[in-house]
Amino acid sequence: MAVIRHPAVAGMFYPDEPGELHAAIADFLASAKPVEQVPKAIIAPHAGYIYSGPVAASAYASLRAARDTITRVVLLGPAHRVPVKGLALSGVDAFATPLGDVPIDVEAIALINKLPQVKVLDRAHAEEHSLEVHLPFLQEILGEFKLVPLVVGDASAAEVGEVLERLWGGAETLIVISSDLSHYHDYATAQRMDAKTSKAIEALRYEDIGYEDACGRIPVSGLLHVARRRGLHARTVDLRNSGDTAGPRHQVVGYGAYLFN
Repeated sequence: MAVIRHPAVAGMFYPDEPGELHAAIADFLASAKPVEQVPKAIIAPHAGYIYSGPVAASAYASLRAARDTITRVVLLGPAHRVPVKGLALSGVDAFATPLGDVPIDVEAIALINKLPQVKVLDRAHAEEHSLEVHLPFLQEILGEFKLVPLVVGDASAAEVGEVLERLWGGAETLIVISSDLSHYHDYATAQRMDAKTSKAIEALRYEDIGYEDACGRIPVSGLLHVARRRGLHARTVDLRNSGDTAGPRHQVVGYGAYLFN
């Protein structure tokens, strides 16, 4: 019998009824600006959809033309619930959402599971939202694909980069990095901080991204490390915060959408 990782935040971060979830994502994507070139990698936020869904859609809309091309998604997000040393894989067979099951890419995992910084730690995945909230977007925009889910804890940019290099593949593989930006500053302060972080991402300068700048700074740094080596270019396609989408402005969380080609 298949072992399934069931949703932990459906009904909280996003709708748990399939029809409502489909409609919500369709609305977000319909409002996103079209992008001509399909990216190799994206960075997108992971808050509740009411807050970050419009910004995440700005990244995911760029994948429309790759629906029949991308068959593997390498998804990295920060650990919020369980301390992790290195990068944590899951030992399950599939991740479930209200839209269906996403199978784990066993062949891809075999490429990295012997690296010293990689281990199987299902506790890190059980309640973690930073990966889960991306799956319905991916299911809607791509259709069928296999998943390599990695919760990232204490690791260097080079250690994360080594994992990404082994999984890089070709046009069939998409890299998704899950990260919000600044947390709980006033609106103006968040705008300044997030603009600076966006410039660092566009310049592939992970050294300029500090602890308070992005909760997913470690997986982001790993992607920037590889992007610099491979000569990729990053661009910001959306930069807002919860004060722009659905929350008050005295204490906001920043969200950015970035594409890498």
